[in-house]
Amino acid sequence: MDKIDPQKRELLEARLFSTKPYPTCDIASQNGGSSGSDSSDMPPVHVNLYNPISTDPLLSPAPPPKSKTPPPTKGRKRKSNATSSVERNSEGLIKATRVLSSEPPPPPTIAEFFKKDASSPSRNHLYSQIRQQSQQPVARSPSVANNDIAVTSRGVQTDLNFTDISQLETIAENHLRGGSPTHNNNVANEELQRECQQLQQQLRTYVVNEKQLKEKCQRSVELIKDFLIKQTSSDRKKTREDTMRNRLRLGQFNTVRQGASFVEQWSDGYAFSEINKKLSNVQQQKEDLDKQKKHLLKRRPPSERALEKKEKKGKGLVDEDGFRRPGVPVSALSFSEYHEQEEILRLRTNQIKKEEQELQQELEKLERGRNIHIRELKRVHNEDQSRYNTNPILNSQYLLLQLIGKGGFSEVFKAFDLKELRYVACKVHQLNKDWKEDKKANYIKHAVREYNIHRSLNHPRIVKLHDVFEIDSNSFVTVLEYCCGNDLDFLLKQQKNIPEKETRAIMMQVVNALKYLNERKPPVIHYDLKPGNILLENDGFMSWEVKLTDFGLSKILPEDGCDDSIDLTSQGAGTYWYLPPECFVVGKAPPKISSKVDVWSVGIIFFQALYGRKPFGHNLSQASILEQNTILKATNLDFPAKPPVSQEAKNFIRRCLTYKKDERADVFALAEDAYLKPKKIQNEIRKQERLHHLDSSSSKSFNEVATSLSN
Repeated sequence: MDKIDPQKRELLEARLFSTKPYPTCDIASQNGGSSGSDSSDMPPVHVNLYNPISTDPLLSPAPPPKSKTPPPTKGRKRKSNATSSVERNSEGLIKATRVLSSEPPPPPTIAEFFKKDASSPSRNHLYSQIRQQSQQPVARSPSVANNDIAVTSRGVQTDLNFTDISQLETIAENHLRGGSPTHNNNVANEELQRECQQLQQQLRTYVVNEKQLKEKCQRSVELIKDFLIKQTSSDRKKTREDTMRNRLRLGQFNTVRQGASFVEQWSDGYAFSEINKKLSNVQQQKEDLDKQKKHLLKRRPPSERALEKKEKKGKGLVDEDGFRRPGVPVSALSFSEYHEQEEILRLRTNQIKKEEQELQQELEKLERGRNIHIRELKRVHNEDQSRYNTNPILNSQYLLLQLIGKGGFSEVFKAFDLKELRYVACKVHQLNKDWKEDKKANYIKHAVREYNIHRSLNHPRIVKLHDVFEIDSNSFVTVLEYCCGNDLDFLLKQQKNIPEKETRAIMMQVVNALKYLNERKPPVIHYDLKPGNILLENDGFMSWEVKLTDFGLSKILPEDGCDDSIDLTSQGAGTYWYLPPECFVVGKAPPKISSKVDVWSVGIIFFQALYGRKPFGHNLSQASILEQNTILKATNLDFPAKPPVSQEAKNFIRRCLTYKKDERADVFALAEDAYLKPKKIQNEIRKQERLHHLDSSSSKSFNEVATSLSN
């Protein structure tokens, strides 16, 4: 209200609070013709028609009674005020009279009606007065109850009747209380509709964003796929170029006829021919140097004592013809010349030895390169012959990149998972179409058993199985965790042997994985533990992290734990160099095996990694091992003198390669072996063993002394 123009404000105040007499109407006198005995006794009720909203006679000033006194002049005099008095008769009707006071209080201003309350807006004060006025009872005659009279006069500012005023008051009160139910429902519906519209808009936005993200992801996958295919094609081309160059440098396979058949025979390249010539030249130089040393020894000047003895001996020597023969001619070399020649020959000998060592190292390097070259030749040949060499996408998810290896009935490819965006290894199992149905069923049975065993394993030292799906009726795929690197067999072919420290770290991880296999329910026997199934992580450098793979020949032990062994039904399967003697026993009943089969394999692998050779049947084939009963005769274990190995490592290998199964340690005992514990624990165990040995020896000596004294 403070912002209203002052002149307009004064006019508004004059209209609302002016002391001008209000026109009144006597309801009782106008309703004189109404029926009822009480109509004559009802006092007159004065209604303020100048302010029709207010119907309360206590709050609304009543007009004075009619008199001949002229009305006061118009003006802005606000000093006079009127007070009203209310009387009630026996009938409960109200009679209001207006009394003029000599000193009326100042009238309220408009700003007072708009004073802000603590809990309501500025206009609640005015609305509350209106509500209080509307709640006061109004005396009406029975005839007026249903017959509202529209009173008009010079001072009337509205043509509303009492019904309209009541409706307006009800509407105002409902608005003040929060609105009518219908209005509230409409407001709530409008709010819900607005929220629904907002949610629908958000949903449409999310759908559009999701569609855009899917399109971006699809484009990204397509770009990744194209990039990987191009990179694979480039690598494949480069690999074949390197292979063709290495064919001449390192060698190649040539087809040679032997009788009625053709076989492939390896022939070395020019690099081996050159280094062999150098080695033969070095050998020739060594032989010449030995001849020169022998000739120099003959020209060695004798000492003075030797000359004196020779002269004395020569004086008495006379030939049969009577002539004295001259002695051995004096050497043409002096002592200084002899020593010069001897020093020269020594230096030449050292130089030849150095050249020979360098040539041997170069030859070993060429042999390692030849092993890699042979492996790459076989891989390239198998990849060219494979039906999956065109980078197909299997199961709409796995993009095959390159062949890693090939087994008897399976091929392993490096692949890329287009959904999970990771590298995986896809092992494609292919059944021979010419097989009989029972053989196919047996192969599928073993593959399903491998899948059921492998999918339940979850250990950091075991390769994880991600997925299995079918390609057609004769082939299916198992998706495995991809390990970048080579296996232990390849490392042994490259280095021949591994130092004890690194070998011990590998064996610790292998035994830890075997312990996990035996702790789970039901326990599992790997049965095909060998260097080829031990993968080594290599992310640009040798990390020496180990993972076990290939559970195709695994066995499941009974879960109840009553018997820790099972019958070996697949006798003859596996790799013979790494199987224990009980697997070769032939009898009426199949042999019994347990987790100690893997313990024997650990001992064989440990021995081979340390010494570069297998302890039993090193240069024999599997057929020769089976014919000669090599493993059944493996009762003695001999350790080579070189390279040097600690006694603790030898004892660990002996515990693993114990011939009798009952005396051999199991996996849990092997995991608790002191050799696989940290160095601090090993030192503590050694101290305890020494103390125990001293205590036993002292007690033994005390007993001997006591027995001697008693005697």
